[in-house]
Amino acid sequence: MTENAANASMSVSVSGTNGNVSNIRNRLAEKMAGEITLSDNPGDTLKKWRSVFEISQTDLAANLKVSPSVISDYESGRRKSPGIFIISKIVDSILDMDVARGGAKIRSYEGILQGGFHTDVIYDIHEYLSPISVEDMTKLIKGEVAYIPPSEHIKPLYGYTIIDSLKAILQLSYNEFQKLYGWSSERAMIFTNVSTGRSPMVALRVTNLKPALVVIHGLLASQVDPIAIKIAEIERVPLISSVMPINELNRALQSHDAKHQ
Repeated sequence: MTENAANASMSVSVSGTNGNVSNIRNRLAEKMAGEITLSDNPGDTLKKWRSVFEISQTDLAANLKVSPSVISDYESGRRKSPGIFIISKIVDSILDMDVARGGAKIRSYEGILQGGFHTDVIYDIHEYLSPISVEDMTKLIKGEVAYIPPSEHIKPLYGYTIIDSLKAILQLSYNEFQKLYGWSSERAMIFTNVSTGRSPMVALRVTNLKPALVVIHGLLASQVDPIAIKIAEIERVPLISSVMPINELNRALQSHDAKHQ
């Protein structure tokens, strides 16, 4: 970590929290501040974290006592990249707002920060250098749409996780399931080894974090269980299927970074 990133991390306070949530918040603040500072596109990274915590530009601006256009300008790159002090204030504000709501988002990162999970459950977990749209990822993996929500609920994808659905259901605890999201819930969760697609959607239904896309691997869209589609509709999560061989699918997903280096 560079000196600037380290300073940014150290300057984020942890006031207003207690016990384990305070510890998680402190470590998460370091991750967020460092990632924004080091990013080639700090505006995109700032937008990602704001979106992960489900905070609007207007609400964040109000908490910071600035105009919403200031946040918009930072995220779009119209305004010069924020310095260490501003990044610290923004991260603090995001976390303060989550604490005020009960701290559910902060606690959902506990398992990731503590590390360790059943690695045989995961084929691959990857964070993209730049976001990809749901539409473009669907094309990459030759997917078929089972359900797509209204456009305002469709988010950019900042990564993906390829999971053995059966092993995840049999082996993972609730907290361990959260780790499958990596550092952002705005990702594609790709479930392999499925029979109907219902089980992974039921599992997602009861988690705090919701992915930005679910991919059911090995089925045609017409074969996906209607209950799985109904859950996707309730949660407003895009649901697609793909029968592309898993190795080809993984290479296709990795190709996005190669195009943006």
